[in-house]
Amino acid sequence: MPTTLSVDLRQRVASAVSAGATYRQAAERFGVSRASASRWSQQKRRVGHVAPKPLGGDQRSRHIEVHAELIRRTYQARPQILLRELREALQAHGVAVSTSSLSRFFARHRITRKRGRCTQRSRSETT
Repeated sequence: MPTTLSVDLRQRVASAVSAGATYRQAAERFGVSRASASRWSQQKRRVGHVAPKPLGGDQRSRHIEVHAELIRRTYQARPQILLRELREALQAHGVAVSTSSLSRFFARHRITRKRGRCTQRSRSETT
């Protein structure tokens, strides 16, 4: 994964542009692309700093976390429910999620889903 360039370099490029240099001149002087010089200068004017935005991490869990209580209630009502069935039950309430996002939700909240006694025994377990 790429890393961000230092805030010091970003500030120097943005300062050079605000002092009258063109994006191209500032980019050549500091060894960065014209697009970066433009983006950093505009960010400096718009928000007042050139600090990079956070990289990576979870970007989507907030969509499912909004419905955490509904997911927990549905799961607690039927602990043996399959993820596919849980997804369909949530769709009936107007919540569109995937089975993989439900799986990550349970992992994130440390909710273990174990098979109960009503599941069939393994065939290799013959006595």
